[in-house]
Amino acid sequence: MKRILVVDDEEDLEVLIRQKFRRQIREQIYEFIFTLNGIDALSKLQEFNDIDIVLSDINMPEMDGLTLLGKISESYPLTKVIMVSAYGDMDNIRTAMNRGAFDFVTKPINFEDLEMTMQKTFTYVNYIRESFETIRENNILKMYVDKNVLSFMRTKEFEESLNKNISIESSVAFIDICGFTIISEKEPANTVVTMLNKYFDMMVNEIIIQNGIIDKFMGDCIMAVFKGDYHLDRAIEACISIRDKIKSLEEENNFKPQVSIGINSGEVVSGNIGSVTLKRLDYTIIGDVVNIAQRLQSIAEPNQILIIEECYHKVKQSFKCNFIGEKKFKNKKDMYLTYEVIH
Repeated sequence: MKRILVVDDEEDLEVLIRQKFRRQIREQIYEFIFTLNGIDALSKLQEFNDIDIVLSDINMPEMDGLTLLGKISESYPLTKVIMVSAYGDMDNIRTAMNRGAFDFVTKPINFEDLEMTMQKTFTYVNYIRESFETIRENNILKMYVDKNVLSFMRTKEFEESLNKNISIESSVAFIDICGFTIISEKEPANTVVTMLNKYFDMMVNEIIIQNGIIDKFMGDCIMAVFKGDYHLDRAIEACISIRDKIKSLEEENNFKPQVSIGINSGEVVSGNIGSVTLKRLDYTIIGDVVNIAQRLQSIAEPNQILIIEECYHKVKQSFKCNFIGEKKFKNKKDMYLTYEVIH
């Protein structure tokens, strides 16, 4: 719904607008807010932060339209003002345009012309808002992405790579902070986010040291992927380090951090997964290997790292593991022999 602020000391204008736009108001295409002078209009702009258009008369008591226009241009640059003027009042019209008015209509108002003018203004406002959002997103992207990566993202090679879906050998780890939901229910939001980000930072550092990739953050859980030579060994090394460092942290806010971890290894599908319609795609990995890793994490006790028998045979010469037993995973027909990685 598009919100329009109408500023005019002639109360009859409100009746006319409600009559002429009754269908659009009924169908919630437009919502009109009415005020009698510029001072009231400024208070409405503070109250409603999504007013795109102000339709303002020029001659009003307490604060005239030209003064209001200057204040809107200064404090609400994305809100566009359509001035209403008596026919032939060219001096005021020129002053209004010089002060930033987007357009003007004359009295008596031709409502068909007014609606066309409003639609044109809404189109422009939407364009400006989308442009600002793009700039904001690009600036945020620059904060997190290396400039060489950004340069690559502008190439045709990058565009083509987005459409490539491949099968690869990799290891995936799910690392969950045990019991953190309780903290999120009891502590203030800033405390919760600060604590969680501190734990995540520690985990991410250990994953990066082992050339792992953060696939995604899921609430209080990290999904990490390891590719290349000895990817399973490196995944386990990272998770052992994370477990030990988290265990060493002091209790804060009556919470002692611990992690439960599941690791699995094998062939996965790597590609852009998501909705093209929503323009939300996530370059990630999927497959049975990922599902089992997540199931392992879900049954792991605090400070426990679990793997299945296939992984155990690959790493038993390098890591000490204890046999846990057969486990049944959700939506899996077979039982899995499970091992705990000690060190």
